[in-house]
Formats: sequence, structure tokens, C-alpha cells
Amino acid sequence: MCSIMGITSKCAEMEILMESFNRSISRGPDMSRTIDAGKGMLLFHRLAIMGLHPEGMQPFTYGDDAVVCNGELYCFRPIKEELAKKYTFKSESDCEIILPMYYEYGLDMFAMLDAEFAMIIYDAKQDKFIAARDPIGIRPLFYGYMADGEIAFASEAKNLVDICDEVVPFPPSHYYADGEFVKYCDLTSVSEYSTDDLETTCGKIKDLLLAGIEKRLDADAPLGFLLSGGLDSSLVCAAATKIMNKPIRTFAIGMEKDAIDLHYAKEVADYIKSEHTEIIITKEDVLAALDYVIQTLGTYDITTIRASMGMYLICKAIHETTDVRVLLTGEISDELFGYKYTDFAPTDEAFQAESKKRVDELYMYDVLRADRCISANSIEARVPFGDLAFVKYVMSINPSMKRNSYNMGKYLLRHAFEGDLLPENILFREKAAFSDAVGHSLVDDLKEYAESVYTDAEYAERIKLYDFATPFTKESLLYREIFEKYYAGQSKMVCDFWMPNKEWEGCNVNDPSARVLSNYGNSGI
Repeated sequence: MCSIMGITSKCAEMEILMESFNRSISRGPDMSRTIDAGKGMLLFHRLAIMGLHPEGMQPFTYGDDAVVCNGELYCFRPIKEELAKKYTFKSESDCEIILPMYYEYGLDMFAMLDAEFAMIIYDAKQDKFIAARDPIGIRPLFYGYMADGEIAFASEAKNLVDICDEVVPFPPSHYYADGEFVKYCDLTSVSEYSTDDLETTCGKIKDLLLAGIEKRLDADAPLGFLLSGGLDSSLVCAAATKIMNKPIRTFAIGMEKDAIDLHYAKEVADYIKSEHTEIIITKEDVLAALDYVIQTLGTYDITTIRASMGMYLICKAIHETTDVRVLLTGEISDELFGYKYTDFAPTDEAFQAESKKRVDELYMYDVLRADRCISANSIEARVPFGDLAFVKYVMSINPSMKRNSYNMGKYLLRHAFEGDLLPENILFREKAAFSDAVGHSLVDDLKEYAESVYTDAEYAERIKLYDFATPFTKESLLYREIFEKYYAGQSKMVCDFWMPNKEWEGCNVNDPSARVLSNYGNSGI
């Protein structure tokens, strides 16, 4: 994880600029550098993951051109080998290939990358800035316009709130050049569904996910794995163990009085023989971290904040007690294969449309959560289920096959890995949402605390202040008011609350937890 910033103006006071940029120094605590780039500036905080030597420090320059990138370019070795016939490389960093790629392929380069990235290029010859973000938005990037009308880019919204009136998420799958945002990739639109049968489909799911996991094990810094004991993280951990052929380091978290995940996580850890660590948290830990977590996230979304409490605290413990610098996680599986609420999808087309919407919006919700909770603790996140080839293929599977007609959610993913990789009771364990599975008391404690903050009359009056994404519970009002302390007037950075599709029968609920759905069943056991 690194932090990047670029401004196309020199009107910003250097003191304010550096104060703003240093708000995200946790993303890159190893080294920092700022360079004058023509009419603007490029700034970089480094967390060394690939190419740990000083030669891997950014901005990378070639002549008067420069680039900063927060990313992992999984495809870099063969591209570098080809480019090395013409260009001389000075480091082992994957990001050093960016400027030579730009020279050879121009703006077409972005569609060539198998990567998670946010980058800013300065083209000296044309005295212009180019910015781009990966197709899912796994790596964060924001932009805004300064007082003189010039544009500024940065890894996090908090870098821009003091120098731009309005801060906007940089759209995934886009690059910015010559004053325009151009879409260079579309992972989620499907013109024609795959005709693969069930077994062929599951075989491809398995092969593509294993490939996505394997490429994310490539790091020069120590690796760790978040393990909830649910299907997604368990698959990542078990597959990584098999690929690496050695024990991995796994970490699980739970509330002290009603942790659901810890039992299953330990069962998986024992099965794969990992070096396993359990972290126990209390109500006091959760409430003490709430304000900081919302400031770190830059959101008021209920689901995101609930799920971030456990994730932030586990990453904090990992940062404070280990040398782990890279964490693999299980995000994005739900958006592709379905949640508990998508069991209520009325048609195949409705399921597919919901999946597309969720993947397209991930950068505001689960992907944002994973990035901020992990980077706030100076660790890099890697998300195998976000592998581009994997996402593209799963989106192409006929929704009639993905929908839960098997009396078991995510059946395709489970069936793909039947065998000895995981115990059968883990492979076919009912889905439990992370914030619930850390312990039902986590969400209950947050809701109880919010109830204590406002009287009914105070709640009714205060929600009138917000005409966009209006809070609809005391808990959502609490989160919104904390958000506004740090991001006043920036609520449109998030398009809405993450909630089940209320237009579907059975989903018209006022709480995002799957616990309120009629099909929750044994998910919390």
C-alpha cells in the first residue's frame, strides 16, 4: 500500500499541501518524496512491498516525465522482459514499467494491465497529468478541483478536503486525460452468457481463482491471511497453503462473549496447519475505535462501518505484534455469487443486474472497507476474488446457474472446490455476515450506544439536516454526524446506503444485517 497525490496547480500553499498529504502517511510510512512536475507536483508515501531497496522509491522518472502509483502489477515480469530490450530498469519494482509502457502503448496501456492500481503520470512534453484507476477500484483514488479550477488527485478523500470544495471518487475502469474521463474497460456488462455446463463452469471457477490467489502470493515482504472460518477466506487460506507448500500465518477475530467465527477459523487453521492467532475484542474496544474508524473510512454507510470495526481492530493487532506487511482477504465473492438477500431475486435478470450494480459500486463499500482498515495499519491488502479474469468469467455465467436453486448459497463456488482442500462442514457452512459473525453483540452494542446518544425528539429533529442519504435510524444518524466532523458536505462521495434491494419481496427491511431476513436460518450458529 502506498499513498499518492498529484496537483496540476502551484497555487496551493506548501504547508497546507503537505499537511493534507501527510494525513495518509500510514499508507506509506517507509519513505516520502515530493517532486516539482511542470506546472504541478507529484507526492508519494511508500510502503515497500516489491523491490524493497531504495531504487524502488517513487516517483519514477524518465527524462522529465514522472509517475506515482499505488498498485500491484501482477503482469509486470513478462512486460518488463519485453520492454528491457529498449529500456534500462534500475529497480525490482513492478511500477517502474509504467512510463516505458506509456511510451510504447500510450493510453491503451491501462487495458493491458492485470493489476490493482491508482496512478498519476506527468507527461513533460505535453505538460499534462494523466490519472487512472483499476477496473474494480481496489486501489483508492479521489479527485477535486482547486480554487483556480485546476484538478487534484489523491489516494484518500482526507488528502483533498482542505484544498478542494468537492471531493469525488475517481471512477474505476477509467483514465483521465485532457480534461476528460474515459472508460477503458467494462468487466460487468455481459453481451452473451457462457454456454459452459455445470462441471465445466465449476472447473473454470476453480482454475481462475487458484491462479488469482497464486499471483497475489508474490511479495518481497511478509504475508498474512485474514481467516473468518467462512467459505471465502477459508478457500483463500487453504489454496495458498497448497500453492506455497508450507504453513501460512492466519488471523481471526471475535467478541469476547459470543464470537461465532473463532471456532470455525480454528477448525480451518488446524486442518491446513497454519500458524494461527486469535484476537479477542470487547464492547469497549469497539466503541473506543468508532470515531477513528469512521474518520479513516470516509463513509457513513452502516454496513461498511459495522464490518470495519472487527477488520480495523484485527489489522491493528497484526500491525502492532507482527512483521506482516501484506494481507490476503476474501472480499468480492458475495457480489459475484450472491448474498443471503439475493435468494429473493425474482428473476435471473434481476439477480444479474444486482450483481452488476454491487460489483460496480464495490469501491464505495467492501473494497473501501478492506483498503482503509488495512492501510490505516500500514499493511497492503490483496483480494484474490477481485482477479480480473475471475470476475469477468463469473459475471459471464448464466444467472440461472448462479442463483440459489440448490438450497445452498454460492453453490458453484462450493462445488468447484469439493475434495480435500477444506472440511466439508466448512465448505458447505451457511453464510454469516462478517460483522455478525465476529459476534452478534458487536452490532447490538453499536445500536444500543446510538440509542443512548439521542432522544426520539433529538433524532427526529437532527435527521432533517440531511437531504441526501437521510439517516433513518439512530445508528445511521450517529455515523453521519461523526462523518460530517471530518468530511463536512461531502456525503455524495457515497451514492447511498448499502442495503438489500427493497423492491424485492422479503427484502423491504430497515437494517442491512442478514439477521433480519427470513432466510437467515443457521447462519449465526
